[in-house]
Amino acid sequence: MRRPKGIKTRKAVAKRFKVTGTGKILRARAGRRHLLTGKGAKRRRFLGKRALVHKTDEYRIKSCLPFSH
Repeated sequence: MRRPKGIKTRKAVAKRFKVTGTGKILRARAGRRHLLTGKGAKRRRFLGKRALVHKTDEYRIKSCLPFSH
């Protein structure tokens, strides 16, 4: 069976990042996996929200997601 030609999406990147309608990239915050009892409720709530990726890293992530923008 032949492999299709063309560019491919990096699946590891696609699982970790989301591209918004305006082209910005969202990421999850670090520190929400374990040891949560030592963190306050306000901090845990804040860690559950998405954060924007910095502008300097956007190009690298978008190049791994060719069909998202």
